[in-house]
Amino acid sequence: MKSPFSSPPSGGAIHPASDGPQPRDMEIAASLRITLNRIVKVMRRETRNDGQLSLTERSTLGLLYPDVQLAPTDIARTEKVTTQSMSQVVNHLVELNFIARTPSADDGRKTLLSLTDVGRARVEQARQEKQEWLAKALHEKISEAEKDLLVEALLIFTKLVDEGSAL
Repeated sequence: MKSPFSSPPSGGAIHPASDGPQPRDMEIAASLRITLNRIVKVMRRETRNDGQLSLTERSTLGLLYPDVQLAPTDIARTEKVTTQSMSQVVNHLVELNFIARTPSADDGRKTLLSLTDVGRARVEQARQEKQEWLAKALHEKISEAEKDLLVEALLIFTKLVDEGSAL
């Protein structure tokens, strides 16, 4: 299968940061963004969402996994929602017994949120279902050679997002 992208310059050298993104970089970035977005959407659609949790509710559970305690305002800031919206999310997750509120040891006026055993199990179940769906898709749709390429690509993706990477 021929790649839809233009060929790299010979030598495979990395461009210095001062050159800025080249047209090929923009082309790959657009296709990568679209494809990753589609993978996430399909995975969400193909795995069950018992209780029909909102994306913010699911993300909140993920932020607290496995044993993180956060203030509702910190989660609201991370999720880019208002504190009023976060209050509704928190109330719903408390009602479902997925999270618990506890007073802060540092400041008794503040409340910290953490997962309950039920919430932790819910996160682990959802992650397992997504991983099983993806493993099945890999098994059914791609060859061993393509799996080897995917492993190489994962190393590159990791390089893109590692904290130590200079951009």
